[in-house]
Amino acid sequence: MTDRRLWSYKEIAAHIRVQPDTVRSYRKHGLLPAPDLVENGKPYWFADTIRTWVARRPGNRGRRDG
Repeated sequence: MTDRRLWSYKEIAAHIRVQPDTVRSYRKHGLLPAPDLVENGKPYWFADTIRTWVARRPGNRGRRDG
């Protein structure tokens, strides 16, 4: 089953337990996947896009999503 909910910086930050500014910094430095949608200049990602990114990112050490 796919999760097509759109997440902003705020939802991504809550998911990985950091501040939204940290997620913005990840994007600025090319560490975040490209947004799935940009609306009125604001980027959004599908929840599944972020979950896949979290599972593959360095330092994950087998952490499970909550």
